Amino acid sequence: MPSEGRCWETLQALRSSDKGRLCYDRDWLLRGEDVLQECMSLPKLSSYSGWVVDHVLPHIQKNAPPSETSASSVSTSALNQPSSVPRSPLRNPAFSPVSSAISNGTKDKHESPHTEPMVLQSPRGMKVEGCIRMYELVHRMKGANGFPTVEDQAVAEGALQEMRDLLSNLHQEIGRACEEKRRRDEEEARIKQQESQMQQRPEAHKESPVPNQGPGAKPNEDLQVKVQDSTMQWYQQLQEASSRCVLAFEGLSSSRDSQAKKIKMDLQKAATIPVSQISTIAGSKLKEIFDKIHSLLSGKAVQSGGRSVSVTLNPQALDFVQYKLAEKFVKQGEEEVASHHEAAFPIAVVASGIWELHPRVGALILAHLHKKCPYSVPFYPAFKEGMALEDYQRMLGYQVKDSKVEQQDNFLKRMSGMIRLYAAIIQLRWPYGNRQETHPHGLNHGWRWLAQILNMEPLSDVTATLLFDFLEVCGNALMKQYQVQFWKMILLIKEDYFPRIEAITSSGQMGSFIRLKQFLEKCLQRREIPVPKGFLTSSFWRS
Repeated sequence: MPSEGRCWETLQALRSSDKGRLCYDRDWLLRGEDVLQECMSLPKLSSYSGWVVDHVLPHIQKNAPPSETSASSVSTSALNQPSSVPRSPLRNPAFSPVSSAISNGTKDKHESPHTEPMVLQSPRGMKVEGCIRMYELVHRMKGANGFPTVEDQAVAEGALQEMRDLLSNLHQEIGRACEEKRRRDEEEARIKQQESQMQQRPEAHKESPVPNQGPGAKPNEDLQVKVQDSTMQWYQQLQEASSRCVLAFEGLSSSRDSQAKKIKMDLQKAATIPVSQISTIAGSKLKEIFDKIHSLLSGKAVQSGGRSVSVTLNPQALDFVQYKLAEKFVKQGEEEVASHHEAAFPIAVVASGIWELHPRVGALILAHLHKKCPYSVPFYPAFKEGMALEDYQRMLGYQVKDSKVEQQDNFLKRMSGMIRLYAAIIQLRWPYGNRQETHPHGLNHGWRWLAQILNMEPLSDVTATLLFDFLEVCGNALMKQYQVQFWKMILLIKEDYFPRIEAITSSGQMGSFIRLKQFLEKCLQRREIPVPKGFLTSSFWRS
């Protein structure tokens, strides 16, 4: 029997044998399959060798003279292509069809129409090809000499490990690229959202004149987008006074001396803990808290945490206590009043009494309040060229942490708490104080605030929310104080200011506007602003 015939029968027998087949698929790496397990199984005839049996050998038998040498050379050349592999339906980016193993524009007659070759031309592709050729060499040795030697297995294992390392590096690079793209997309989305929020802020509308609000005001004045110069000067003076206070106790706050640190901690607790204990439990309890704060500010020793504390322990202690006490009052409005509206009144009455006896504390309360809630001035900070967007958002009162701006609902809740505290302070007096003295920051400041807020262009969501909070808390007191003038202002809000708020309010932000509108319409219908819920009555002080 001719040698090529024996070769044909041998290959056919191997292909049909149940004892094992030499299996190798060039697409394994692309599918992520583990080729190492094939080294542990019995030899199999690969699909590539099957292709040779189906396509190459029949062609040789028909067109070539019977020669074992020629058949062997054709098979060897077909199996040992050094620089091209059959194209797989699954493409890897490391492989690209740069050149073709086609001569004179026609396909090689040994190539299948569905196995167009492609060249491995990238560095990673050449590494993979080298690993594949090493793997083929080991399997050819299996076919010639039986099972591979230990050295052959070591070489194969090394080749496979190299392929695994290469694939692992590729996966890591792809993962890093995807993560970087995700971060870029998130950053772009965040910037677009911030720009969208900035664009939603209203610009000045000059087409509809609205009268200036206040006793003896001149009518037909256009709305403004910034506060009056005198109010702005007052705002800046308060901020400068607050900064000077901080500088005054800088030595105490930055000291590394253990004794100074202990004094600072004791003073801070003595100033802030009593404010945290303010509640509506009883008037007598509230008086105890007030007396403790007043004693501390007056230089008397008070008990705090089981120790005696006094501002005489350090030359900078009084400045430190005044600043921390004012900061704590505003923080209670931002947090406690924001969550429990009725808490505004006991906190406000203590703050008002301390303000009356210690005016500097009152000035610091205003400075903290204006900084955290610029709408209490009222003041709409303007964006300046070159300013960082996060700095501008902080100026508007938003909390920014790790480049993330707080949600609008939480922002409005905090602003509401501080406006409610302010509205309570301007109408309350400490009942045990000197009644001959005037209120240090009374209802006239509430009228000024209301007049100026109505002379400025409304802000979407913000203006309606704060107007409702302010009028619900001190509307009754303003009604009693200003009577007819007050009702004129309420009518003006309903007829002229409501359309302006509605014009700049989106459908998703109509809740605050509808709440304000319904509240004022009900008040106009009843001709009365109700006493706010939680207002401290005379019976409370007898408890």
